[in-house]
Amino acid sequence: MENPFKFGTIVEEEYFTDRVQEVAYIEQFIQSANHLVLISPRRFGKSSVVAKAVKQSGRKNITVNLQQATSVSDLSAKLLKELFKVHPLERVRHLITHFRVIPTISTNPLTGSMDVSFQPGVDGIVLIEDVLTLIEKAHSEQDRIIVVLDEFQEIRDLAPKLDKQLRSIMQKQKNINYILLGSQESMMTDIFEDKKSPFYHFGELMRLGKLPHEDFHQYLSERLANCFVETHEELADRILDYTDCHPYYSQQLAANVWQIGMLQPSTSDPVQKAIDYIVTTHGLDYERLWMNFNRTNKWILQRLVSNKPLQSGEYRTSTIYSALKRLKKDGYVIYSDHYELEDPFFKEWILTNNK
Repeated sequence: MENPFKFGTIVEEEYFTDRVQEVAYIEQFIQSANHLVLISPRRFGKSSVVAKAVKQSGRKNITVNLQQATSVSDLSAKLLKELFKVHPLERVRHLITHFRVIPTISTNPLTGSMDVSFQPGVDGIVLIEDVLTLIEKAHSEQDRIIVVLDEFQEIRDLAPKLDKQLRSIMQKQKNINYILLGSQESMMTDIFEDKKSPFYHFGELMRLGKLPHEDFHQYLSERLANCFVETHEELADRILDYTDCHPYYSQQLAANVWQIGMLQPSTSDPVQKAIDYIVTTHGLDYERLWMNFNRTNKWILQRLVSNKPLQSGEYRTSTIYSALKRLKKDGYVIYSDHYELEDPFFKEWILTNNK
């Protein structure tokens, strides 16, 4: 029997957990000519939510993750490559002839996939302008394409003033709906809420939080019932209590609990056994992370996992919040109504190894 829980990739169909209202909202919103900005911490499922909404809309779409782009030239090539999955090269060949720099396009004879590249050293702004203009001209106001740019805050690291140049291109386009996703809340807020930013109020701002406990409990309980007939509801509660309804880690823990139930049905405490297994499996990775933290960061993380106050007099307030800001930016700490570690299994490792 196939494991009913999936994590680590974009989830669809039977693996998708709730988010009915969010999906419906996004699907309805992109029927307009407006753009959407979606912010949430890493691994909260924003990419899956957008992917499902876009798929249900039935619209043409392309998606590029800016974290995977090494330069503006590389981003331009990735956008063009994704466009070729929507439109055959023959349909847009005449538009490419207007490029100021012609790309190198090759086809893999085994898979039929296309690869795109530009000569090194070419002005990336020229390339991105030509590619986005092509995407615009290949569509109409009646047949708008959706362009999803994931981890959009990375534009600030790709090239100086890229945000200003991108905005000047995008604001003139009528045939594209942009959905801009980001996981670094402070950077995304600066980009879209700071009046001095080129992208100030570029689109509708939406924030994605943790899944509602009741809906997530039902999802887990129904799937755990396959191997835990009598205790599936109790196990679902324990999983969500441990992960605090974090979408990714709840799926990860549930997947391991289910696996234990199938292979070792006599296990007295499958949740604790699954936690121990995950922490042990990732122990070396956690140790490497820990060794790279400075003394202040280690102290803050130890205080957070032990639920001890940060204002103890050992560090100045400014030092503490500067460190928290960095930890949050790097994805180790998240904030809802309080600061907490993003990864509950890393929290377990710290508690176990730093007594």
